[in-house]
Amino acid sequence: MKLIALAALICSGISFGQVKADSSISVENISYKENIYKPDYKKLIVPTVLIGYGVVSLTSDALKDLNRSTKYEIGEHQPKHIKLDNYTQYLPAVMVYGYNLAGIKGKHNLKDRTIIYGTSQLISAAFVLPLKHMVKEERPDGSNTLSFPSGHTAAAFSSAHFLFREYQDENFWLAISGYPVAIFTGVYRTLNDKHWVGDVVAGAGFGILSTELAYWLFPVISKMFNKKESKNFTMVYPVLESKNFGAGLVLNF
Repeated sequence: MKLIALAALICSGISFGQVKADSSISVENISYKENIYKPDYKKLIVPTVLIGYGVVSLTSDALKDLNRSTKYEIGEHQPKHIKLDNYTQYLPAVMVYGYNLAGIKGKHNLKDRTIIYGTSQLISAAFVLPLKHMVKEERPDGSNTLSFPSGHTAAAFSSAHFLFREYQDENFWLAISGYPVAIFTGVYRTLNDKHWVGDVVAGAGFGILSTELAYWLFPVISKMFNKKESKNFTMVYPVLESKNFGAGLVLNF
C-alpha cells in the first residue's frame, strides 16, 4: 500500500506540471520571447526512470541487496566523513549567478532566473518533505527514518539542471558543468552513510523533474511578479538541510 500511495503521489505531481504547462492562459508583460513554454515531454523520461528506480528499490530484494552491499563496501573502506555535500548541493545555482556576473549571460535576467530557481526549490520541497515522512525509510546510519528520497541530491540536481537549462543554448560545456558537482553530492551522501543508493537516484530524478516543472510554469508564475503596479521584487525560497529547514531571500529594489 505504501508503494502504491508513493507512486500515486509522484504521478499526481507530474500530472500537475503537465496541466499547468498545457493551459492556454494568456500571459502579458513578461520578459521572454514566447507567452507560454511548449513543454517537451521527452524531458520527463530521465527523471521518471530515476524516480522509478528509487521507488522500486524500496521493495525489490535485488535492489535492497545492492543497497546493503554498497553500504558494506563503504564500511570496509570508510572514508573520513566530510560536510562538503551540505554546500555543494547549491553550488551549481551559485555558478549561474557567477557566470552572469562574469558577463556570460544565460537565458534569463536576475529576476526571472531567481523566480525559476525559487519555484524549482519549492516544487522539490513539495516532493521530498512529504515523501520522507510517508515512506519512513531508515537511514544507513540508523539516525532517523527520513532517508527516502535524498533531499541534498534533489537540491543538487535541481540546481545543476537549472544551470543546464540556462546555458544549454549559449555554451554547452558551461551548461553541463553543474552535473559533476551534483553527482559528487549524491555520492558523498552514500559515503557519509546518510542515504542508500536508491535514495540518491530518486533524489536526482526529483531534482531534475522539479526544475523542468519550474520552467514550464514560469510564464504563469512570472505574471504574478510583473504586474504594472509592482516595482519591487521579492523572492523567498526554501533551504533544506538534513536536520534543519530554512529560507533564502532575494530582494530587488
